[in-house]
Amino acid sequence: MKYLDPKADLTFKKVFGGHTDLVISFLNAMLPFEKQEEEITWVEYLDPELVPVNPFRKDSIVDVRCRDREGRQFIVEMQMMWTSAFKQRVLFNASKAYVSQLGRGYDYELLQPVYSLNLVNDIFSTDSENYYHDYRIVEIGETREVIEGLRFIFVELPKFSPRNYGDKKMQVLWLRYLTEIGEKTREVPEELLANPEINKAVSQLEESAFDEDQLLVYDKFWDIVSTQKMQLSSTRREGLEEGLQQGREEGIKETKINNARGMKAAGIAPAIIASITGLTLDEINNL
Repeated sequence: MKYLDPKADLTFKKVFGGHTDLVISFLNAMLPFEKQEEEITWVEYLDPELVPVNPFRKDSIVDVRCRDREGRQFIVEMQMMWTSAFKQRVLFNASKAYVSQLGRGYDYELLQPVYSLNLVNDIFSTDSENYYHDYRIVEIGETREVIEGLRFIFVELPKFSPRNYGDKKMQVLWLRYLTEIGEKTREVPEELLANPEINKAVSQLEESAFDEDQLLVYDKFWDIVSTQKMQLSSTRREGLEEGLQQGREEGIKETKINNARGMKAAGIAPAIIASITGLTLDEINNL
């Protein structure tokens, strides 16, 4: 049996954007619900395109968007590469979903929370070993004070390892599903197949379940990802080289200034100092 990678755009949307039972299980496993009554029991899919009220404002599309009976909204995104703009995009999309709930004349008390769950197949937090990051709007001096409404979860998939997380068993199973299943998989681990939801999600990845056109789309996706990774790597390398060069130039300039100060203190004429250091007469006179 051959499988496709669940992180690809085609497969991710097929699994979590086409089966409410699977997205419910996934959300309950991944979101930081503290009480059992907070867990999701039913959802309806919403249009993933977040259309602005003003047609001149920016349009945006998410991978999966749904709502439960209480009106809470859930946005799920699979991001293959980390960029500096991704957090801003996540904030933009969640905020748009939040404010679009109310029409003119409705009370603010009707607003329901928006949860943004973001799976990132990249490492962005180098100063932390944790793969799970939970963001809320909190008061800096007293973090017990929280402004409810928006909650953001970021998961760094490369950091995840299937250790024993006790009561987070389903989170571990879903993350193993995302990180262990792929084109090189020939036998799926029994502990994954033993769970009904994971078993169903695995069956959605069987290559035989896709037609030729879908497989071409799948391959094209990975071609695009590969190209973008090369471009991003090149940009980061150029930025690093630029930074190093700027640092070298600043260091040289500082050395010149220190030398000029010493020569000026020794009574050497500014014109001679300028010829030796390459500094301008104005720069030397201002020392």
